[in-house]
Amino acid sequence: MAVKTTKQQNSKRLRRKIILIILAAIIVAIFAYTQISSYVGSLPKIDYHYYSGQGQAANYPDAGFAVISDLHFYDKSLGTTGAAFEETLYSDRKLLLDSEELLDLAIGELLGSGAGFVLVSGDLTKDGERINHERVSAKLQKLVDAGIKVFVVPGNHDVNNPDAVRFVGDGKEPVDSVTAEEFSRVYENMGYKDAIMRDENSLSYVAEPVDGLWIMAIDSCRYAENEAGTGEIVGGMISQGQENWLADALGRAAAENKAVIVLMHHGLMEHWDGQDKLHPDYIVDGYKYFGESLSSFKVRVGFTGHYHALDVTRAEFGGNAIYDVETGSLVTAPCPIRFCEIADGALTIKTKKIIGELYPGTDFAEKADAFVKETVKREAYGTLKKYHVSDNDSNYIAGAVGEAFAAHYAGDEDPALRPEIDTGELNIWGKLIFSTQKYVVEGLWEDLNPPDNDVIIDLNK
Repeated sequence: MAVKTTKQQNSKRLRRKIILIILAAIIVAIFAYTQISSYVGSLPKIDYHYYSGQGQAANYPDAGFAVISDLHFYDKSLGTTGAAFEETLYSDRKLLLDSEELLDLAIGELLGSGAGFVLVSGDLTKDGERINHERVSAKLQKLVDAGIKVFVVPGNHDVNNPDAVRFVGDGKEPVDSVTAEEFSRVYENMGYKDAIMRDENSLSYVAEPVDGLWIMAIDSCRYAENEAGTGEIVGGMISQGQENWLADALGRAAAENKAVIVLMHHGLMEHWDGQDKLHPDYIVDGYKYFGESLSSFKVRVGFTGHYHALDVTRAEFGGNAIYDVETGSLVTAPCPIRFCEIADGALTIKTKKIIGELYPGTDFAEKADAFVKETVKREAYGTLKKYHVSDNDSNYIAGAVGEAFAAHYAGDEDPALRPEIDTGELNIWGKLIFSTQKYVVEGLWEDLNPPDNDVIIDLNK
């Protein structure tokens, strides 16, 4: 019996070893697959061009201009009541009901600013509704009529959008959106008519508002892929055809000694450590390669939007620096306008937050700030509940997320103002989930260089 027992024990040990070996092999295979997939996913999906010419970069000529972004204009004739409208209004941080008043206020500021031209970095409308585009164009025409040039690019909300609706009763029904061709016609006086170069396959173009300065307006949106019933595609990318056109345009700029400013909707780089992990759709696909390509052509600065935050971030490739100046949404507190001046090779940016000027003598600004925190908190709470986090823990963590995003939207985040998160307030599961997601709160509160609101950028470095 002892011999038989020993054989049985040895057999069990052998089976355990085999099982452990198989499990180890599976873990190694999964790890290897993950690493390989991550590496393959990081490779460029298109062939980027890199400038190999010699000589100094073109000097940036003196210029004064302004930047606004993410207008999300909403004509109230599309409905302001009902369950569907209320759900839309409180599922996001946009002040849709005040979008017209905010745009009118901004245009008044721009008319008296002395700016020679205005850049608008996409998402001009709520969801691409034709009536909203027509009204935005008419309002921007006031700037053009006053001698202030305007240059727009589309955002992910603006073209061929299946979410273009009006609200009727407690529901909603489709309304006309615009095609890419119609977008260029509606905004023909805002860049397209006076373009010196046009990409035939997108809404990208080149304009020269000041002698020696080219605005490279890049259409990074994927509206051609939108389908009814699916919602618009949020992410952005540059196709091979667009990249080829862009390389030709940048090569021509270099040959003609033109300095270049990029204007596009999607971010050129991460604006906080972890953004690509949480919100990759807010940065253009292949951004590291795209940024290196632009910087090789001596492009020093790009103006973007999309994330509704005031943030300036710098990247360097082979000694060539490029800055991404992101401008917050005109309909998300603090509702900013950037005023920019190029002089003696330096770009000076000053930011004005107009939310406090919309309804003077009221507490609207405070309520708008609270609205941002509450809508972000609601979204974060919903996400946490999907992981079966308790109500108390979800509320606690979501509140910290709301504070972090509000700080990031306002720019120049001050970590000293960050509310302390006492994990002792969380149960075991809440602690575990928070440990996997705390990079969001930490990343948003860490302000990457340089400053965000008022900053001077040396365009020669």
